[in-house]
Amino acid sequence: MFAWFQKLLPRTGNFFEQFETHAATLTAAADALAKLVRGGPDMAAHIKTIEDEEHKADDVIREVLTDVRRTFLTPFDRSAITAMIGKMDDAIDQMQHTSGAVELYSVTEFDPEMQGMADLIVEATALTAEAMPLLRNISSNAAKLHLLTSRLVALEGEADKLNFQGLKKLYETHGKSDPTRFFVGNDIYAHLERVCDRLEDVANQIDGLVIDHA
Repeated sequence: MFAWFQKLLPRTGNFFEQFETHAATLTAAADALAKLVRGGPDMAAHIKTIEDEEHKADDVIREVLTDVRRTFLTPFDRSAITAMIGKMDDAIDQMQHTSGAVELYSVTEFDPEMQGMADLIVEATALTAEAMPLLRNISSNAAKLHLLTSRLVALEGEADKLNFQGLKKLYETHGKSDPTRFFVGNDIYAHLERVCDRLEDVANQIDGLVIDHA
């Protein structure tokens, strides 16, 4: 009976394609986020793009979680698959939280440091998208994956520096004279930093797969 049941289960899932599809939502949302913190007349459209991409990402993670339960043979441990897609989803969720804060506070002008952090997010999502197809053959691509994840970790460090510089400048300019403006800016910086942190988490998940499978 068990053998018969196994035959009904998918032998392998579409996990690599799903990782790549989710990574595409990350890059699209990051591009919209970078445009959003430039201000201008199209901010509402950029917020809508981030929201739409987050919904697409939600669809992907639901598919992954369903396939993990239904698939008999998976390319990696099930917990590694769910952790990878979960960290990627956390990143795009934080992008949406960032755009939500911009919309909530009606912010239209952004510090250069905020824009710099958004540019780093664009680069980090591009590296993530580049890494996903390489997971199809980790043994052959281990060295390249290591280079990509090292750069992802370095980008998070660069974002930390911009975050500190921006907050320091914000406090010196508005901390005492305009506490509300400082609070709003601090909140946006915090959201941008969390995006970078979640993308570093993705890098750590990739490194874990390399260690286990290379």
